[in-house]
Amino acid sequence: MAGTQHRPVLALALLFTVGALMGLTSILVKLAGSAGWQPMAYLLWGLLGGGLLLLLFAWWRGERPGMSLAQQRYYLASGLLSIAVPNGLLFSSIGHVGAGFASMCLAFPPLFTYLLALALRMEALSRIRLLGICIGLSGSLLLALGKLHGGDSPALWVVAALCVPVFLALGNIYRARYWPSGATPLSLAPGMLLGGAVLLGLTALFGVDFSPNLNTPLAVGLMLVQMLLFAAVYALFFILQKLAGTVFLSQIGSVAAITGAAMAIGLLGEQGSLSLALAALCIVIGVLLVAWRGA
Repeated sequence: MAGTQHRPVLALALLFTVGALMGLTSILVKLAGSAGWQPMAYLLWGLLGGGLLLLLFAWWRGERPGMSLAQQRYYLASGLLSIAVPNGLLFSSIGHVGAGFASMCLAFPPLFTYLLALALRMEALSRIRLLGICIGLSGSLLLALGKLHGGDSPALWVVAALCVPVFLALGNIYRARYWPSGATPLSLAPGMLLGGAVLLGLTALFGVDFSPNLNTPLAVGLMLVQMLLFAAVYALFFILQKLAGTVFLSQIGSVAAITGAAMAIGLLGEQGSLSLALAALCIVIGVLLVAWRGA
């Protein structure tokens, strides 16, 4: 009984921990770019290293990933929707739109996840949550218009960054609907990371350069940190989804958005703006309303 009573506290602690770690990712990508890493190469080697670390940990814990055809399909599909596409867009766009803006885009998965859950009848309609969606989406609009009006970022990269939460939401829904029966969170996390890495690696056929940058201690150190970060984030990610459900899990992005934007301004010296502040306010209000359990 005590375990049940502590579940909300544990879920909230995991939410803020994983969200803060995800917010740190945008900062690492910006620093890695300055150290000579190509965004897609930094992503691929980070995924491979993080996935292998998780695989070893799962093996050591006796929670080996299943390799049935259905489970392999789950790894590839969740890797595509939750890892390869959104992270590919995120890592590639940060150099063009800034770590702060990219981090703020991570705030919208709760809104899109709830809309998809409604459409698929996984969630009941709530007027309060619907109001939260409208307010949150207005924050998205403010964010996009503010960035485009600033004229310092190509529109294509602004749109690419804003597409990240759509794929994250699709990934949230897919993982919840097709979670393999009897599978533990730790047994699924390595497969998703490595599945995403495999699919990302296939883009080498189209000329994407994945050459690792091992020229300086800083470049190597940043890669090792990213590998550890991926391993920690996605191990806790699956545990939180199993513990608290899809819509609650999706709020990770909101924590990542605020912490990532704050770190980008405080540590990287990026410029804040009124539109960014207003968007953050809309996001916080929208997410709190979407998290509301009432009708």
